[in-house]
Amino acid sequence: MKSFVGEYTPKYPLSVRPMAEIKGYPVRPGDFTSYGATVTPVGVNFTIHTHHGTFCELLLYHRGEEEPYVVLPFPEEYKIGDVYSMLVFGLDIEDFEYAYRIDGPYDPKQGLLFDRNRVLLDPYARAVAGQHIWGEHKSGNYRARVVRDTFDWGDMPQSKQNLCDLVIYELHVRGFTQHASSGVQYPGTFAGLMEKIPYLKELGVNAVELMPIFEFDEEINAREVNGRRLLEYWGYSTVAFFAPNSAYVSEKGRNREGYELKQLIKALHDNGIEVILDVVFNHTAEGNEHGPSFCFKGIDNSIYYMLTPDGNYYNFSGCGNTLNCNNPVVQQMILECLRHWTISYRVDGFRFDLASILGRNEDGSPLAQPPLLRNLAYDPILSRVKLIAEAWDAGGLYQVGSFPASRRWAEWNGRYRDALRGYLKGDAWQSWDAAYSICGSPDLYGGGTEEMDNYRGDYDGLNSCVNFITCHDGFTMYDLYSYNEKHNEINGWDNTDGHNDNRSWNCGVEGETDDPEVLKLRFRMIRNACALLMCSRGTPMFLAGDEFGNTQYGNNNCYCQDNEFSWLDWSLLEKNRDLFEFFKYMIAFRRNHRVIRERLPRAVCGMDEMHIHPPDGELVDIPRDAKIFSASFAGYDAQKGRDDLVYVTVNTHWESIPITLPRVWGRVGWHLYVNTNGDGQGRYCYSETEAPFIEHEFIVPARSVAVFVGTHY
Repeated sequence: MKSFVGEYTPKYPLSVRPMAEIKGYPVRPGDFTSYGATVTPVGVNFTIHTHHGTFCELLLYHRGEEEPYVVLPFPEEYKIGDVYSMLVFGLDIEDFEYAYRIDGPYDPKQGLLFDRNRVLLDPYARAVAGQHIWGEHKSGNYRARVVRDTFDWGDMPQSKQNLCDLVIYELHVRGFTQHASSGVQYPGTFAGLMEKIPYLKELGVNAVELMPIFEFDEEINAREVNGRRLLEYWGYSTVAFFAPNSAYVSEKGRNREGYELKQLIKALHDNGIEVILDVVFNHTAEGNEHGPSFCFKGIDNSIYYMLTPDGNYYNFSGCGNTLNCNNPVVQQMILECLRHWTISYRVDGFRFDLASILGRNEDGSPLAQPPLLRNLAYDPILSRVKLIAEAWDAGGLYQVGSFPASRRWAEWNGRYRDALRGYLKGDAWQSWDAAYSICGSPDLYGGGTEEMDNYRGDYDGLNSCVNFITCHDGFTMYDLYSYNEKHNEINGWDNTDGHNDNRSWNCGVEGETDDPEVLKLRFRMIRNACALLMCSRGTPMFLAGDEFGNTQYGNNNCYCQDNEFSWLDWSLLEKNRDLFEFFKYMIAFRRNHRVIRERLPRAVCGMDEMHIHPPDGELVDIPRDAKIFSASFAGYDAQKGRDDLVYVTVNTHWESIPITLPRVWGRVGWHLYVNTNGDGQGRYCYSETEAPFIEHEFIVPARSVAVFVGTHY
């Protein structure tokens, strides 16, 4: 290293003039607080930290070349604490890619795996090179690119919608439009999804939850099974947390990575649709002792991963390793990552995969007050984003209803899924669980009624639970009523993968059938599920394609299927148009009845806010094995200037059952707005002039849902 101190005539401002030259490149100590690689007016600032590492060097590559054109070691004086930082002058970000090599002790039993020859990806990389073409095997090492952010968000305000006002639509960016039937110009991409925004608006959803879009390598565990190439299709093995998946981009955006995603998010926001990202901070793509080492293992293995006393990996994720989330260094990275996506991409919320891992200590034990969860809950930048936990992990820590909420976290309500699936198919002994779930799970979250204890503050039963019956992990709604058993043979694991407890029912025939009676029953069961989901307190979420009967042919674990088993078949939209119209109607019905979504002032007619009823609507208790029950919601809607009264009845028996509706003070009459068994395709009405008037009694058909609206007359 050649020093310029006292002898260099700068062509740069004095405050940022080079201090030395390394291998012909002017350099100086960089900004130690800005991790990653950032553009400055005079060059590029590179900052990385390692606690146990003893030496670090920067590798610069020309595009597409396997060997670096220059290696710049960080001088010892360019290190403060554990942080190396160097500003390299005159670099053209369009001309290079970069990586690191770090040296240090090698002692696997102590979790130290340093190797001076191993090329390492920047953990704060904003873009990863060589990942643009989906399904193409990538040779060589992962390398990063520097990104210049030129996107103009204008004066777009941050959304202020409550979680309970959302209807969440979970989708896979590639699978949503990859099928030829999608009819988009750019299938399988962010741009392809953007082309479908008019469809999302017509359906009525106001939030999309995107399965992982952080950079992942679909080829990392690629294999052949019976002539079919299987990939890491879902994307739950992260390569780079700060970088968007470049294979989801329609055109190469070198040094502008993320631009197309930002266009998509802005277009969704312009159309009133929020964006929630499914994020995976529980493990990485580096796997276990036999997995690759391309980033965290080589930078600080014992810091970033939970290790057993003999230096092996705890596997609470089921994917080989577990991130050491409550180590202060890892906490800081996760916090900065979420801030990055909130500020640079204007994301509205995050769903945390296997979030119970985020509450484990460094030895794997659960923490009562996990510092990471508290830091995320109270961070000023994240104060308005939705934080949604998948409140369990693969190590057996199940926290639905007990996730450390810090008055900010919501949860995927696994109890709702299990109870509603079981009850709808006829497991009458689950009636209490199903009833509680429809009422917002007040036994889990509080806030079910005004009198109930609300230990979560603003995040009560209205905003604490995300209700779902289907999601990416499991059967589609159509398959839920077409298969008694999972059929995952094509995954190559002898049908041992995927959940066995599906609580599904094939309606009499396993799989595809032309039997009109079986098909009629299947679609009625789907309508039942949709109607209850949209008439439950909490936030409804459903899987993309459920609204038109998309199928995965009985595969309940399509994580590796990049083909017609996972892609949405849009031809089913026209084939099953009646089902789509029903979903569309129920979403609009929910939006039109605030009493389902939120607590309103007491109804003028005197009805209580919420109750569960047996067939006699005057009573408010049901037996443990009720084949039928009703849920009533009542309140005064000041926006409409009248009471909002909704009465939802579900009959899971194979026979019709008569009910009597509540007699309410103030001459309230009931109109039947929804009958999932009506006219074979289900009957629904848009106004009380269309809806049949039900004076007091109604016979609820077998295996159906009826929804009544009360009006003063």
